[in-house]
Amino acid sequence: MSITHSDPLANLRFFEDSFARLLNEPRAGRPWSPAVDIFETEDELILKADVPEVELKDIDLRVENQTLTLSGERKFDKEDTTKGYHRIERGYGQFTRSFTVPQTVDTEKVEAAYNNGVLTVKLPKKAAAKPRQVKIDVKQ
Repeated sequence: MSITHSDPLANLRFFEDSFARLLNEPRAGRPWSPAVDIFETEDELILKADVPEVELKDIDLRVENQTLTLSGERKFDKEDTTKGYHRIERGYGQFTRSFTVPQTVDTEKVEAAYNNGVLTVKLPKKAAAKPRQVKIDVKQ
């Protein structure tokens, strides 16, 4: 006589796993947006955006009404028909990210650089917003 184990929830677990993969795995055609880090130094705010395989001509960066808008497009190369894709996880298509810029930033002096798929935007602070040290005279 053999003993078999039956899991009454096996079908439910299979459905749950499949549904979770559907929601969590990226797929072609799904809108994407680049990952962004924003940090602050004493003199400026710095934004770094990962935009690999996006050509510089396909990136638009604007500062209007205290809003920094980064938009562009990563194009999917459909011309290579000799290879059969087994999986496409990276996102393609147009993207737009917008960020509120504090009043302490001098929007007239924004600089940007693009290197190795990383866009770095430097937003310098106005002179009045920079920290300063004040000497206090103590009278006795």
